[in-house]
Amino acid sequence: MSQTIALLLAATLAAQAAPKPRARDLGVPFEGTPAANDAITDMAGVEVGFTTLNDGSKVRTGVTAILPRGKASTDPVMAGWFSLNGNGEMTGTTWVKEGGFLEGPVFITNTHSVGVVRDAAIAWGLKHGAMQQPWSLPVVAETWDGVLNDINGFHVKPDHVFAALDSASSGAVAEGNVGGGTGMICYQFKCGTGTASRKIDAAAGGYTVGVLVQANHGRRQELRVAGVPIGAEIPVTPQRTGGTQGDEEQGSIIIVVATDAPLVANQLERIARRASLGLARTGATSGNSSGDIFIAFSTANPGAAGVRDVASVQMLSNDRISAVFTATVQATEEAIVNALVAGETIKTADGRAIEALPHDRLVELLRKYGRR
Repeated sequence: MSQTIALLLAATLAAQAAPKPRARDLGVPFEGTPAANDAITDMAGVEVGFTTLNDGSKVRTGVTAILPRGKASTDPVMAGWFSLNGNGEMTGTTWVKEGGFLEGPVFITNTHSVGVVRDAAIAWGLKHGAMQQPWSLPVVAETWDGVLNDINGFHVKPDHVFAALDSASSGAVAEGNVGGGTGMICYQFKCGTGTASRKIDAAAGGYTVGVLVQANHGRRQELRVAGVPIGAEIPVTPQRTGGTQGDEEQGSIIIVVATDAPLVANQLERIARRASLGLARTGATSGNSSGDIFIAFSTANPGAAGVRDVASVQMLSNDRISAVFTATVQATEEAIVNALVAGETIKTADGRAIEALPHDRLVELLRKYGRR
């Protein structure tokens, strides 16, 4: 590993270890009960890894990798995907739709790095014996970070993808300016990566749902937190420059949903669609220029993809699935707010500040509207 890559990886690991306040720490009231980490890694086996590229000037980007069963397993998971607005990319999803399985990690990066991440994912799979077939169709999603990042410099390299995969782990997940979320902006605040989870009541199955988002969407005036019109109360002004020219939607959001509920592919597509409702709770209307693409997978039914004749699988009845829908909506909403809360102010190359959501002002507004 080169010295540059080693330093970047060290910075990523340090960011993962550094404690930051999350939305719940600020008193944001959310519905539902989070699991232990309040993160997508609350599903046994799920690991998340990052490589963060930030030279303090022009390069602010990276790679996020979500491994459904961790580095030690090549067992596919059942999956489904959904595009709320398709001005974006998530490769490999035609085979997810057709075959019903996700055969490797989900990667998230910037728009112009999808190709190199896809190719590097194949190379890593070959090296680690993780190929399910003589071919590979990796799932790589993107959002556009061209305000804060030299996106046409093609700074994401194969080694960065390898580092994200090799560093993937369970437990707490870094948020904000990390991985693919490093240069992202949502609701014209600095934003990026966010995660959350929900533990479903035992009476409804006791399952867990976890969500990870790369948030780069929305206009300031739309933003709601716990129903409070934060965007209207903290408008974009010349002194508080937002992340887009004018006031039009120029972003996207990628949402990854994981659950241990035993769901089959068509049910997981239904879960992916419910992420839209969590997004809407934060005020988004999914504008024409927004790539809002979601994927959901289940860690249940191990080994189902490897059966060559007839597989026996468990499936939660549709009569019991509504609790998973609710958990998905709640965890998606919180993951987006966590991404906002974790964002850290960055200046553009021409000196404009893309400001973080001010925590003190958020708390003040929650009190003003009786939500804290």
